[in-house]
Amino acid sequence: MRKVMLIDDDVVVVELLRTLLEMEGYDVITQCEGEEIVQSVQNHKPDVVLMDVYLKTSPGEGEDGLKMLAQIRENPDLSDTRVIMSSGIDFQVESKEYGADGFLLKPYMPEELIDLIKQVS
Repeated sequence: MRKVMLIDDDVVVVELLRTLLEMEGYDVITQCEGEEIVQSVQNHKPDVVLMDVYLKTSPGEGEDGLKMLAQIRENPDLSDTRVIMSSGIDFQVESKEYGADGFLLKPYMPEELIDLIKQVS
């Protein structure tokens, strides 16, 4: 079973995505606390991480998801981890520059998510 980690500070989005991915046969891990993201990815070793660009991890901080992506990419133990970024604003170019394997512009259809997960993993 493929393991997907969801990293988003919107609890409703996380629960909807969890339900969708579990129905598709994925093992789903959720993470909402920004400070522990890299350590959590290292501990759980997901096949794919789906992370929002905007995480409310620090007051006044905007694109924390991109910072977390950069930290994941800098960690040699996580070099095989596939990361898909998502946002309601088009951060596709920035996400690719930081090392994302894919980007989804919100709102997206469930099929788009499943297809992209299959494509990158």
